[in-house]
This record gives sequence, C-alpha cells and structure tokens, in this order.
Amino acid sequence: GEGDGCKLYVGNLSFQTQSRDMEEYFGQYGKVEDAQVIMERDDPGRSRGFGFVTFATKSDADYAISKTDGQEWMGRSIRVNVSKGRGEGGGGFRGGRGGGRDFGGGGGYGGGDRYGGGGGY
Repeated sequence: GEGDGCKLYVGNLSFQTQSRDMEEYFGQYGKVEDAQVIMERDDPGRSRGFGFVTFATKSDADYAISKTDGQEWMGRSIRVNVSKGRGEGGGGFRGGRGGGRDFGGGGGYGGGDRYGGGGGY
C-alpha cells in the first residue's frame, strides 16, 4: 500500500505532461498501479509541474528511480524519489546521497583565534 516505498514523487515535470504520459513512461520500468500529475486547484487544466507514480512493488519503484531520476524527459530534467508517505517517517531515505559533505567540515569556525586572546582588557 501507500508509504512502503512504492509511491514515487516526480518533480520538475514539463507542464505538457499528463497523467497518462507518466503512466506510459514509468510503465517501462515496472507495473504502474497509479499515476497522477497534480493540477492547479483553481485552474484544473494547468499542471503544477509535479506528480506521483505508484508501482506494484518497491523493487519496481527503486528500479524506476535509478533509471529516471535526473534524466531528461519531455525537455525537462526530472526529479524522482520515494514519496514521503504520511506518518512514515521516511527513515532510510534521508541523506542517502551526498553523505553530509556539504557541512563544510566545521572549518568556518575560525578556531577561536578571532577573540584576540583577551590582551585588550
């Protein structure tokens, strides 16, 4: 069911992309149970540029991520990752990529030598 890793968030979609396009595209990588492009609430014909695809199995979903995330589709480089289901906590998805290397190694803290060694008091 939902939230067990089978449902994927798909972002940066072309505004031309329809739900059936997603179903066909992602259907190449596994059995798609549901595909929906999210539409503007006050303009139902207009895509918000993201959607969700639900696969029959987590392995299909994982395979689809590996084949589609960052790939160009309909002129846009799409983002594909596991949808953080309600209340699932998403454990295991966090920090899967990039391993925290953007924390700058703490080098920005200047080792305390900014404080002038108290000599001025």
